[in-house]
Parts: sequence; structure tokens; C-alpha cells
Amino acid sequence: MAMKEKIVVGVAGMPGAGKATVKEMVQNMGYSVVVMGDEIREETKRRKLKPTPENMGLVMLELRKKESPCVVAKRCIPKIEKAKGEVVIVDGIRSSHEVEEFKKHFPNFTLFAIHASPRTRFQRLFKRQRSDDPKNWKTFMERDLRELNVGLGNAIATADYMIVNEGTKVQLERKFRELFEGVIRGE
Repeated sequence: MAMKEKIVVGVAGMPGAGKATVKEMVQNMGYSVVVMGDEIREETKRRKLKPTPENMGLVMLELRKKESPCVVAKRCIPKIEKAKGEVVIVDGIRSSHEVEEFKKHFPNFTLFAIHASPRTRFQRLFKRQRSDDPKNWKTFMERDLRELNVGLGNAIATADYMIVNEGTKVQLERKFRELFEGVIRGE
């Protein structure tokens, strides 16, 4: 009996758009999540660098330049294959190269984009205060430009589903859940 192919759902969005909220929600629903940013955090740690926005950005760019534009996706594929369950969420897609890499390995790949305005995203990140979150508008804009230069805008623009997240967590969760459950049902 053949094993059923995994349904892989990617989530893309600029920093602070709401990816972490979606990640938390699907984990609470019992689904496995692979976080692409963890690969960058682990590589930054391996290099004995502090996890600042600048250091992590440099590591991200260097990895993609030295290895390939889809290096992070390639590193995540074994984790997706080993993840429990037939549905796996991939948090933090950054480029169309990564999307194509996932589609090569997982025919049932669907990409969601979460969008929020720069002002909304900056406020969220400033409140969150993770070590790699920007402490000021200049650092925020530098990070946005770095993400866009990697190709995040292309991934967002070509996503299968777009969710605008300018409201509450509850509103985002409701919008995402409705679309996500449709994908799982094959609609």
C-alpha cells in the first residue's frame, strides 16, 4: 500500500505580517510546523554570532549566495519528510526559488501569503522584542529591503492564497482556518 503524499502548506509574509500567529494556531490544531528561519538561527549560532537582525540577515544572504537561492528549502525538506502527520506547515518561505524546490518534492504544495502594512508590522515587531526584531524604523526598513531582495515579494505575489492581516489575531485565525481547512479537504 502506497503512503499518502504529504500536504505541505507554505506561509510567506514580510516580518511582522502574522506568520507566527498562523504557526501557533496550526500547532494548536495538532499539525507539524517546520520553521525556515530556524535554519538561519541555527547557522548563525554555529558561526558563533549574536542573533541580531544584521547578523542573521548577513548569514541568510551569504548562505543563498554560496550554496543556492533555495538552500534553506533544501535543508528543510528532510525535516518536512520526517514530520508527523500527512499535513505539514512550512513557516517563512522567502522566495519563488524555495516555492519551486518544495513543489518538486511535494506535489501537494500550497502557498499562503500573509500581508500587513509596514506601519502595522513595525508596531508588532517592536512590541514582540525577539532578538532579531528591529529596534527602530531604519533597521526595520533595512530588513524589509533585504527580504525583498531575496525574492520574498515574488513569493507573496504568486501565492495561491492572500490574507490581509490588519486586524486582530482572532480575525487572522478565522480567515486562515477557513482557507487552510479547504486546502486540506482538497477544495
